[in-house]
Amino acid sequence: MSKITRRDFVNGTLMTAGSAVLPSACSNISAITSLDSSYYPPSLTGLRGSHPGSNTHAHSLAWSKQTDWGPVSQLNQHYDLVVVGGGISGLASAYFYQREHGTDKKILILENHDDFGGHAKRTEHVVDGKLMVSYGGSQSIVAPRHQSDAVRSLFGDVGVDVDRFHTAYNQHFFTKNRIGAVTYFDKARYGEDKIVKHPYCNYPNYVQGLPMGELSLEQAASKAPLSDEAREQLLTLLRGGLHAIDVPEDELNDYVATQSYFGYLKNTLGVADPEVLHMARHSGLDWTNSGTELLTIGQAQSCGAMGFAPKAIYDAENPYIYHYPDGNASIARALVKKMIPAVANGRSAEDLVLAKFNYDELDKPENPVGIRLNSTVVDVHHEKTQSSTVRVQYINNGNAFEAKARKVVMACYNMMIPHIVSDLPEKQASALRQQTKCPLQYTSIGLRNWQAMKNKGIGLAMSPGRMHQVTFMDFPVSIGGYQYSESPDQPCVLQMISCPYGETIGAPRLEQYREARYKMLGMQFSDYETEIREHLNGMLGAELFDFDRDVASLTVNRWAHGYTVAGPGDTTEIGRQPFGNISVANCDSAPESDAKAAIDMAWRAVSEIS
Repeated sequence: MSKITRRDFVNGTLMTAGSAVLPSACSNISAITSLDSSYYPPSLTGLRGSHPGSNTHAHSLAWSKQTDWGPVSQLNQHYDLVVVGGGISGLASAYFYQREHGTDKKILILENHDDFGGHAKRTEHVVDGKLMVSYGGSQSIVAPRHQSDAVRSLFGDVGVDVDRFHTAYNQHFFTKNRIGAVTYFDKARYGEDKIVKHPYCNYPNYVQGLPMGELSLEQAASKAPLSDEAREQLLTLLRGGLHAIDVPEDELNDYVATQSYFGYLKNTLGVADPEVLHMARHSGLDWTNSGTELLTIGQAQSCGAMGFAPKAIYDAENPYIYHYPDGNASIARALVKKMIPAVANGRSAEDLVLAKFNYDELDKPENPVGIRLNSTVVDVHHEKTQSSTVRVQYINNGNAFEAKARKVVMACYNMMIPHIVSDLPEKQASALRQQTKCPLQYTSIGLRNWQAMKNKGIGLAMSPGRMHQVTFMDFPVSIGGYQYSESPDQPCVLQMISCPYGETIGAPRLEQYREARYKMLGMQFSDYETEIREHLNGMLGAELFDFDRDVASLTVNRWAHGYTVAGPGDTTEIGRQPFGNISVANCDSAPESDAKAAIDMAWRAVSEIS
């Protein structure tokens, strides 16, 4: 596999990517691109996730209300099922339909990105000839012991063995290497680059086996690069907890469930310093889908925001260890392998960890199941009545095509469905318009070694002053022939998480998301690289780390629409109702941000139209 680094990109776009798609020889669909053997999206670095071009047609549909896509080519194919969206829920929908109705059923999966899996994005780095595997979104199987029969049967059928992680995940890695949870205060905001060996919140507890800090609360507060008054307020906050609330015991539960967390900080604890409030605001991250000023006291306590004692995230039966090296991309790949056997060698998800998929196998007409990438669906409607054939129009390679199907599963972002299903009842369309997703960014870095992380004692660093609020050593998992980095002299993957929920403190959630999306999508790859360079150079120091020397590759997986955020009341239930021969999947319809939920929603959607 050839090495691809950030230097092969202009604004995050691979300059040679065009050579990986070839015109198909089919008569009336000659403009559809087929994929040759060099097409392999996991190896691409630069801007990924919702990569440049992936949402162009969707934005034209939703923002500009575009309906004229030029001449439409009618495909001479009639499918038993068309699935809109090739994420885990879409792939699971195709799998369940095939399982229930027979392997001879003709199924087409349409995906607007250049890879399948949706947020379950596989990311690869080749560092000095060594393949390092990581993820760009859906991270781990959460609480697999609490799974439905549908999830259990799918996992069994595609070879996902959750018990394997009890030996694959090295829970002693962090303590053995004496690296733990710290906070990095950057010079631009705090006047100096300083590492304090304390996380100031519970967030690092989701990395199983990661030590939570060496300092007492008093020491942690005294070492923060803040004014004396701010340090006093920080210590008061760290000592907070529900015991600081002076209300009768029989009223406490109602009080914490309804009162503002920031109101509690300001009015009960007397915290007024803007820097301390800034730290508190960024102490929930992707657990909260917003700045913590929008949380109640109870929600802040539940997510472990500043002022509440560290606690285990999951119960003893469900430690946070169920993580393939490429996250839940392994589930997506196992599903694809199940439905398109020739795509790779292997019989289980573990077998496929190091497998390079043959993307030219995804959309062959002789296969019962086809996955058509780079295809944005722009219209879905029943031909005559709700019991008739469904027409599906989509854009591929700038050209419009139309396919027909007996049944359709909408496994895409649910808030896009009203823009796509043109004959949807207004009540259902209105409910779906109120669903949303928060922005989220997972950046992965191929490092030539992690000596600087080891020397600084960093397993995970909270960074309240930077775009990426969290930087950490990727999860220590060795499985399927893949070996996690064993020595600080070896290459590794560094993960950075950004939860950009806007800078207007107290603004409604949706306004914060819009502000953050606007900024996110307006940035070029060079902007991200500059930010990451400053962050790592400041945190790790010039004596130990040099960005140009030590960073081999950089992948920014940005999701303008990341975690699911449900609409008010019963809008989710109304929005997911089947409509004629069309049903609704995706974890949005749960509403949750979880691979198991995505699978459960696929099973429900298929059951409703069977």
